[in-house]
Amino acid sequence: MAARPTWQGHLRLSLVTCPVAFYTATSAAGDVHFHLINPGTGNRIRMVTTDPDAGPVERRSLVRGYEYDKGQYVTLTDDEIKSVRLESTRVLDIERFVDVEDIDRLYWNEPYFLVPDGKMAAEAYAVIREAMAQSGRIALGRVVLHTRERLMALEPRGDGIVVFSLRTHDEVRSPATFFREIPEVTPDPNMVEIAGRIIDQLEGPFDPSGFVDHYEEALKGLIDSKLKGRKPKAAPAPKDTPASDLMEALRRSLQGSSAPPARREPARKPAARKAPVKTARRKAG
Repeated sequence: MAARPTWQGHLRLSLVTCPVAFYTATSAAGDVHFHLINPGTGNRIRMVTTDPDAGPVERRSLVRGYEYDKGQYVTLTDDEIKSVRLESTRVLDIERFVDVEDIDRLYWNEPYFLVPDGKMAAEAYAVIREAMAQSGRIALGRVVLHTRERLMALEPRGDGIVVFSLRTHDEVRSPATFFREIPEVTPDPNMVEIAGRIIDQLEGPFDPSGFVDHYEEALKGLIDSKLKGRKPKAAPAPKDTPASDLMEALRRSLQGSSAPPARREPARKPAARKAPVKTARRKAG
């Protein structure tokens, strides 16, 4: 496999254990990346690691430090950090099974592909995967990733398992903190009915291949314009709909005066191999 694993260790369900590896399930390869440039010389800026007293220092000679008081640090070497060995450093132990609906969507974080690490692991891996699929539930376990122990959600998918890191309770802000200041408004039932019909008109299947990052395309267009010596054009600012015009705007939207951009129809795919068991699915929301 060409990709480099993010984590390697063992997957364990009670007394059944097999070696596995994580691979990141997403890629940012198509993103537009910028560098800092000195406009006077056209040179790319190089960041120099500097001590305020000693001046420039070699990055490889540095250690990590935790600020326990203002300006006071306890330092740790990489070897000392690696010496903190929890079982979850090398073992993803399945602790419990839950219904996918029980996990608030705010807690879902990064996805990874979990695969058996070597042919000897394939059978135990398959047993765990199929048992999970038949249960229709999501497995939860813990693993240390990037110097942090993370709660992980395991979901069977086809011939493999997808693992999602979950945010902790302290990382998720309470919606009430932000929603409590929203003014209480009782919307006009007729407006709500028209808005519902607009929603019905826009209903369609989820096809991620049909979604394009228009901002990235605009950035590439800006870069191309600059290279060709053309002055870029600024996009017009959106206009808010005043309350007095809301009903008229809804009616015009329903009549197609403000037609949405054309959407690509999903490409026809060959018939998938019928799965022998029901696979747990994440709740659409």
